[in-house]
Amino acid sequence: MVAALCNEIKLRHSEIDDKPIETIYFGGGTPTVLSVDELESIIEVIYTNYEVIENPEITVEANPDDLSEEKISALAKSKVNRLSIGIQSFFEEDLLLMNRAHNAREAMDCLFLATQEFKNISIDLIYGIPNMSPDRWKENIQKALDFDIPHISCYALTVEPNTALPKLIEKGDIPPVQDDLAQQHFEILVEILENNGFAHYELSNFGKPGYFSKNNTAYWQGKSYLGIGPSAHSYDGKKRSWNINNNIKYIKSLQQDALPKEVESLTLKDRYNEYVMTGLRTIWGVSLHTIEKEFGSIYKEYLLQQAQKHIQEQLLFLDEDTLLVTKKGKFLSDGIASDLFLVNL
Repeated sequence: MVAALCNEIKLRHSEIDDKPIETIYFGGGTPTVLSVDELESIIEVIYTNYEVIENPEITVEANPDDLSEEKISALAKSKVNRLSIGIQSFFEEDLLLMNRAHNAREAMDCLFLATQEFKNISIDLIYGIPNMSPDRWKENIQKALDFDIPHISCYALTVEPNTALPKLIEKGDIPPVQDDLAQQHFEILVEILENNGFAHYELSNFGKPGYFSKNNTAYWQGKSYLGIGPSAHSYDGKKRSWNINNNIKYIKSLQQDALPKEVESLTLKDRYNEYVMTGLRTIWGVSLHTIEKEFGSIYKEYLLQQAQKHIQEQLLFLDEDTLLVTKKGKFLSDGIASDLFLVNL
């Protein structure tokens, strides 16, 4: 697999157009199953085949049960300079409900060790968990603050098919996921983190100054990215591509120097809808100037027309040339964006 990944990196050099690499992100699954030497060999192939800026953000996703003291120390000595750790919760009952492999003690221990070696750490937390009281959610947030974590990503619990959660709900072992509980947790989250110096720069992401995720910000601002590996997606501003989602077929294809990917050209309407969706989730909003320049005056007029109802309901507001969600509208931003999508033209 590592050899296939390295070969794909080499074969796709021409897709970057000599733009310097700003971020390298190891995610999607559990990249820490690779040794640090294997991760470094992949990074080295990137440096050999692409121009990389002087201080790129290089992130590795990990779960607490993957991060031994030895692993953290080895990562700190490599080019990796940022960890994204899937804590999810600091409470045992929540972790059991979500069927996580780690326990609450491992969550605390791994953060203690990680903060000794890394300044730039992000953690994931889940809210809207059935039976999680507001007080327990506040304790979860406080534990993250106690570790002085500079970046926190928070997501509402969703019920995915073919997992244990829908079966537990169906049997009545736990109550259903409730939107009003998730919204209550979200409002608590925003208030506490903003009061502690975090900027709510994207719907699910909070960062202290200088610690916004450069990788994820590139997605939200429509920058090009190259996805390497099975199921990985790429985007160049006008086309989207994705690799085959079968490991064996992926490896066999790369052994023959063939790229196992499909490509889709995005229509003007697709690109408009994506820009609206990502823009409204962020503090940078949707620029009317960009809409008119990139898509034309018809799109700008349509956007303003569709936005009027939400402006009147104080869910959206115009700040000079930029359309933004209000504090009241933040939790509803995805639904608001869908109302602004262009279906037919």
